[in-house]
Amino acid sequence: MQGLLTIGGVAGILMTTIISAQAAPTLAERLGYKPTDRLLIINGDDVGMCHAANEATIESLERGSMTSASIMVPCPWFYEIADYAKAHPDRDFGLHLCHTSEWKHYRWGPVAPRDQVPGLVDASGCLWPEIEQVYAKSNPNEALVEARAQIRKALEAGIDVTHLDSHMGTLQYDPRYIEVYLKLAMEFDLPVRMASQATLERFQQPALRAKFSAQGIVFTDDFIYDQLPEESRDVKAFWLKIVAGLKPGVTELYIHAAKPTEELQAITGSWKTRAAEFETFTHDPDMQKLLAQQGILRIGYRPLRELQRNARKTK
Repeated sequence: MQGLLTIGGVAGILMTTIISAQAAPTLAERLGYKPTDRLLIINGDDVGMCHAANEATIESLERGSMTSASIMVPCPWFYEIADYAKAHPDRDFGLHLCHTSEWKHYRWGPVAPRDQVPGLVDASGCLWPEIEQVYAKSNPNEALVEARAQIRKALEAGIDVTHLDSHMGTLQYDPRYIEVYLKLAMEFDLPVRMASQATLERFQQPALRAKFSAQGIVFTDDFIYDQLPEESRDVKAFWLKIVAGLKPGVTELYIHAAKPTEELQAITGSWKTRAAEFETFTHDPDMQKLLAQQGILRIGYRPLRELQRNARKTK
């Protein structure tokens, strides 16, 4: 009898847990939408990296489909996009936190004083080109000091920062640096870019989303990442396929929009892809038609930030 009661009690607890999980509102519902709605954040990365990226981002935000963008604070063209962001507080601008400087002839150094982050800089005084060099030469504390300096510089420049993500994923691959990512999200009360559950399981980080969520940090349901190697075949066709196959909930996709100027061509060999992404999400009628026909609801990161801040206030 005791065994039967115990089994019944366990079953009851399990059923209560299942019902509770089922009753929990989805992110879409928490944002005021239906659970079946497909919400899409189209984020522009590498903003502030160069003038060509700034021009493309502004045009795509104003006339195209882009809904938010991530600024690289240490880069030479930061001040141009910072002025725009300050003058257009309705636009969603997050920070693409930089701990690397990957181009051969176009480099940048840290925002923090170099003597505070000596392991982050190479012999030329610039940030290391590769993530592996950051992990080998520096440490999470230096990464935290530099990221804080970038966030504070952006805030002082008048940018109403809506979210955080990490350039080249430096803060998203190593568990020690993921702790820095979480600390920054909590300290500045900002949502973050987060990989999908399937991607995190592939990287042996199955509990990461739950860990951030437990601290009240908000992030999208899905993030387009694993499919990106397919983009090189045909940029437009790839993104049309991705958008057509969006799942219910909130998804983020990111592009590196830039105009195909001589400046961009001198900086990076990926200039053709960046220019094609800009055209696809800014001027292409097929993409605009698909977004409308599919009933895709485009949002920025600001609603996620407000949801997070309001929820954390009540705790």
